[in-house]
Parts: sequence; structure tokens; C-alpha cells
Amino acid sequence: QVQLVESGGGLVQAGGSLRLSCAASGRSFSTYAMGWFCQAPGKEREFVAGISRSGAVTYYADSVKGRFTISRDNAKNTVTLQMNSLKPEDTAVYYCAADRGVLTASPSEYDYWGQGTQVTVSS
Repeated sequence: QVQLVESGGGLVQAGGSLRLSCAASGRSFSTYAMGWFCQAPGKEREFVAGISRSGAVTYYADSVKGRFTISRDNAKNTVTLQMNSLKPEDTAVYYCAADRGVLTASPSEYDYWGQGTQVTVSS
């Protein structure tokens, strides 16, 4: 069992930056691939970025490539999403998720989810 708690969301102007963190409790954090997803009102949950168990492989949605960076620290049981050059269309609730399998962009493959943190980007 893994418990995930996100932090770092907030209100920022377009062009600004935010850094989201996800703290994991429980055992064997390094055995999980990790992902960040977002969900805007009235829309389905969408993949944002993912990172493999070791951190060697990362994967991004086309909409965030070059702007967002995912990283993890297995010693501290944390995964981070650095969000730069934010746009109003990035406004959503952002969720951290853990996958016991291989890195994937499919939300249905993830086993554990955090409660989410709101990101609002004003124009």
C-alpha cells in the first residue's frame, strides 16, 4: 500500500512557474513508476508526465514538453513536477499516481492516487 500526498499548487499568472511535490509513504517506493495527471472541470483525467522506477526514463504529454520536468528522489520517497511557462489552459487539479507495473500514460493502469492539488493560471 502506498499513500500519496501532493502539495505546491496555487494561483499563478501566465508565464509563471510552480513546483508540485508528491510525498509517498509506505514501503518500496522505488518499485513504482510514478505519474502526474491533471483534470479540468468537465474533462477526463489526462496524463501529464511519468517517470520510471529508477528515474532513468521520463515521458511527457506533447502539451507540456519543454515546459514541465518530472523528477524523483527514491531516498526521500518524493516525486516532483516543475512547471514553467504556465498557460491558462494548464489550469486543473493535478494528481500524483503510482503504478506497480511499467511506466504508462494510461490512468487506468495506476494503482494508487493522491487527493490532488489545484493549479490555477490566470491570463
